[in-house]
Amino acid sequence: MTNQLVISLDGMGGDKAPHIVVEGAHLAREKYPNVKFIIYGNEAEIRPLMAKYQGLDTVMELRHTPDRVTSHDKPVQALRQGRNSSMRLAIDAVANGDAQAVVSAGNTGALMAMAKFSLKVMAGIHRPAIATYLPTRVKGHGAVMLDLGANAECSPQNLLEFAVLGGVFSREALKIAEPRIALLNIGSEAMKGDELVQAAAEVFSNAPMPGKYVGFAEGDEILSGDFDVVVTDGFTGNVTLKTIEGTAKLIKHMMKEALKSSWLVKLGMVIAAPGLAICYSALKVFSQRIDPRYYNGASLLGLKGICIKSHGSTDSIGFGNAIGVGIELAANNFAAKVEAELHKMGLDVALEEIAAQPEQGAA
Repeated sequence: MTNQLVISLDGMGGDKAPHIVVEGAHLAREKYPNVKFIIYGNEAEIRPLMAKYQGLDTVMELRHTPDRVTSHDKPVQALRQGRNSSMRLAIDAVANGDAQAVVSAGNTGALMAMAKFSLKVMAGIHRPAIATYLPTRVKGHGAVMLDLGANAECSPQNLLEFAVLGGVFSREALKIAEPRIALLNIGSEAMKGDELVQAAAEVFSNAPMPGKYVGFAEGDEILSGDFDVVVTDGFTGNVTLKTIEGTAKLIKHMMKEALKSSWLVKLGMVIAAPGLAICYSALKVFSQRIDPRYYNGASLLGLKGICIKSHGSTDSIGFGNAIGVGIELAANNFAAKVEAELHKMGLDVALEEIAAQPEQGAA
């Protein structure tokens, strides 16, 4: 495995693990046939699942551990008592060089704590943030949003770090020379927002940025295409993301209901059968564009290694896409590029200086 790109998998993390992890890896290898995997977890549960997919055992190494992190474990508890858990061992595989990225659908708080401890944070960064790429109304253009749940409580300094990380992500991954960076708020007016947002806006206005700070973005503007990076605290970000995903699921559900609403609609579909193939193709494209599973896989930005958080409730398609995110970032040596860009622009030093100021402080 040493000469190939290797992805380590938390085989027991997630609501539907280990099934979705194994099947997700099977789906991912169809798109990335040259990648190999190390999966950590209970051999008695995982081995039979691997056997269902011909040839999977030739690209997947199973490393047994009976320990797992549950959704109820507190981060500190998991960090102290989960040294031999599937999550921790999968993260450690990246830290010790056995793998180039780790993917887990497990407990977010535990993943954050373990990854920060094992992989370490970049200079100038005190709290990594979960970031993802969201589609917008502008075709071919998306927005980076962070934090999505790693940090429920934040200081203005934390939000500034997220903005810098999101900007560098946009520059490196999306090739946007001057990303438009915005703070999520309840209005666009300068006087709107709570104390955190107001304080962060002042910090953003005076701090160096890998892009242009353009002010506030309202909730209905996140997917407008008017912004490249949208910054918020983890609590608000997580609620916002799940609301967006829930809305997308509702739209798909309502479309299906409408197509089966009456015998007259069904008869019309039969009569229009020759043109339905074209319509079906268009609907399939639309369906994938709003399907959260195809955007699954958020990166913990700010770590010195690549760590991908998958939704805990996702299915194998979603987990396979999360693996794809890890593969793409690892193939481009993304974490090292972000760290190099932070240093090149002097942002690592600037962030430390801002954090040292008494009125700002580090969280």
